[in-house]
Amino acid sequence: MAYSTRSYARSYSDSGGLPPAIKWLLIVNIGVYLLQFFGGLAGGGSVFRYFELRPLDVVSHLFVWQLATYMFLHGGVFHIAFNMFALWVFGVPLEQAFGTRRFLNFYFLCGTGAGVCVVLGAYLFGNPAIPTIGSSGAIYGVLMASAVLWPDQIILMFFLFPIKLRYYVMVVGAIAFLGTFTPSSGVSDVAHLSGLGFGYIYVKMRRVRGLRFDPVGMARERYKAWKLARAKRRFQVYLKKKGSDRIN
Repeated sequence: MAYSTRSYARSYSDSGGLPPAIKWLLIVNIGVYLLQFFGGLAGGGSVFRYFELRPLDVVSHLFVWQLATYMFLHGGVFHIAFNMFALWVFGVPLEQAFGTRRFLNFYFLCGTGAGVCVVLGAYLFGNPAIPTIGSSGAIYGVLMASAVLWPDQIILMFFLFPIKLRYYVMVVGAIAFLGTFTPSSGVSDVAHLSGLGFGYIYVKMRRVRGLRFDPVGMARERYKAWKLARAKRRFQVYLKKKGSDRIN
């Protein structure tokens, strides 16, 4: 499971209310967890297995929705408590910086991207039948984006030790990396590392905070540049040919 017992720091946002995306992500995650909890007590919890991220189901049965739905399932009260606390702490200022729509795009990019990496990792190095649940991939993406944008922000690690956000991310990233060598730990460190990676790539590709992340648009611009360069080369060849014809 994408489960983390690591404590997160206190919020550094001075906002008095929750922005829309954070508010609804908290509501939906907590609501789904309550359905899991009471469904399990009533004996109907097995239905949620179709929404866990099980690589075998994604590849063999094309249950591709699991790449997104696994983010809204959690393995226990501490699991969801730490993830939702981290979402509130780091997500509020990030949504304020990105805007609601862009933040949601970013959140699901990190979460589903981490899910794809979990599937690939399971087939390459692990067991495709083992399910993964939890929003940690998306949460770690939020954490990384915050560290890139505000690297010198002081937070409290384990609620005790002041540390710059950039170093905090280095610590949790190192822990996740070392955790990949103990796959039986019950923690999806692949999801954690993937979330960090997608968060870093997203923010770096934006270059400027106001620039919209648009991979399709970027590919289109690259294609236009390639066509222009090809036309320029053909025109140069044509001019050389015409010049040689005049000499002859």
